[in-house]
Amino acid sequence: MKRCLVLAIACLCVSPWAHAGVEIKLNIEDATTEVRSNILAFLSLSRYTERSDLQPETLDRLVTRIPTEVSKALEPLGYYEASATYEVQQVEDQANDWRVKINVTLGRPVMLSAVRISVVGEGKEDERIQAEMRQSTLRSGQPLHHGNYDIYKSSLLRAANRSGYLEARWLQSELLIDKNERHAEIFLQLETGPRYYFGKIEIQQDVINAEMMQRFLRMQQADPYDIELVLQTQYVLDDTLYFSSVDIVSGEPDPVTHTVAVKIKAEANLKNSYTIAAGYGTDTQQRGRLSWDRRLINRAGHSAKLELIGSAIGHEASFKYAMPVRDVALEKLEFTVANAQEELADVTSYRNEFRAGLTQALGAWQRVIFVRFNNEKSTYTDRQSKSFLVIPGVSYATLPTYILGQEQRHYSLSLEIKGSPSSLGSGASFIQFTGQGERIFQLSQAWYLRLRGSIGASLIPDSQFSDLPASVRFFAGGDNSVRGYGLNELSPVDASGQRIGARNLLVGTTEFERDLPKNMRLALFYDIGNAIDHFGDELKDSAGIGLRWHVSVASLGLDVAQPVSDHSRSPRLHLHLSTVF
Repeated sequence: MKRCLVLAIACLCVSPWAHAGVEIKLNIEDATTEVRSNILAFLSLSRYTERSDLQPETLDRLVTRIPTEVSKALEPLGYYEASATYEVQQVEDQANDWRVKINVTLGRPVMLSAVRISVVGEGKEDERIQAEMRQSTLRSGQPLHHGNYDIYKSSLLRAANRSGYLEARWLQSELLIDKNERHAEIFLQLETGPRYYFGKIEIQQDVINAEMMQRFLRMQQADPYDIELVLQTQYVLDDTLYFSSVDIVSGEPDPVTHTVAVKIKAEANLKNSYTIAAGYGTDTQQRGRLSWDRRLINRAGHSAKLELIGSAIGHEASFKYAMPVRDVALEKLEFTVANAQEELADVTSYRNEFRAGLTQALGAWQRVIFVRFNNEKSTYTDRQSKSFLVIPGVSYATLPTYILGQEQRHYSLSLEIKGSPSSLGSGASFIQFTGQGERIFQLSQAWYLRLRGSIGASLIPDSQFSDLPASVRFFAGGDNSVRGYGLNELSPVDASGQRIGARNLLVGTTEFERDLPKNMRLALFYDIGNAIDHFGDELKDSAGIGLRWHVSVASLGLDVAQPVSDHSRSPRLHLHLSTVF
């Protein structure tokens, strides 16, 4: 295991410039990553780092360009006094194998001595435009950065366009640079022009009724024109799966009426969809899924889904019926009937369940208010128990950013609280909270840090815990939990040594990942957690290495994890293979 980790770290840390041909080494004091990247991007020599046919004559021609190309690379970052020298060395006994060391002196950067940004016209008080001005990174006393200057100009103009000011233009756009005094001045004045509004919205479709179609629109006639609302409407209509194609076209702005007409054309999708999926995992062994989706039952937008899931540890058959309350993306009512059998450590759960839930989009969150009627039999090695639970609850989860019309976020969060009062006829009274979260940090162009955690907590009298069915107890261990341990292996045990599940759960993961060619990614990870009856009980931990590979029809994950808290255990292989047909 240690040898595997050493080899993995060595592979991850290989320099991207360590190739036969020419190796470039930049020697710059106090240089940022951006400075280094810009220089390498401008150097003609960079194109030869992976070639082994670089001749001395060609090398001589390329290295003479280095001082000029370094200067051109650094001027956009505000360094107008930069200079560069270079040293060339041929690797001994290696023809056409060169090492080039470039010594760069940045000099003092040009500083912004004055920044004047103003907006005139009808939209000068517009909140979106004012918010963009408040977020400006152009400040007097800051180093000049041409990229930030260009980005800000585009952002402010885009903010005006998004608010409906389609004739916005720059009355003044000046960047004055005094190289000798090393200072610069910025003068920007934006004229917004008149505000434009949505004009006639023409809809051509014969799939759902007109009233339902109107509910999907994120814009209405006479609203301020905003291209983001057009895109959100496109995403929502595509997501319904009612339509095989959706074309939304904005007409030419009318300078007389200050309106923009919109035409929507949607074609009917196939009403039925079938999915067959197969896979293998060390948790479930062989697994498969067969589903039938009735995308559209009637013109009111009702839909249904029948799904069969099976694996070596259990199976489930479910039927779901959904009815839009307003539209599918924002609010819907779902009814589900399910029959399931599941092995949970040393307990087997047999249950019939009826679920009803109201799903609503509230800002950036999705809320589900639900009630479940759960009739369950839990079978242990030496006994069995039966229970009937009525479980009302509510859950919140972050919505996908494409629905919100926002940039992709790097985190997700879900929370749920539910309970089962005996006053509703339940065999056990409890309150339970669960939460899961994940955050991804991009450390560099190829490196990522992934943090993931789960928590669960149950409030139930000790005298009633034995009546709690297995499906609402907590277990830990497995491919998506504490790796190095088998699925649901981590659990408290009863007097006979059977793993029966816990009141609480605590699991966390830290994972460093590096992109590799051909849609592959290498990972180093550390997991810690356990299913416990009391917070403060012992947690188990593990560390390991993983490989990920993703293509359009398949996903492969391979992890090798060594338990740290149990040194006597051997490393465990975790394999995940999924395909969709």
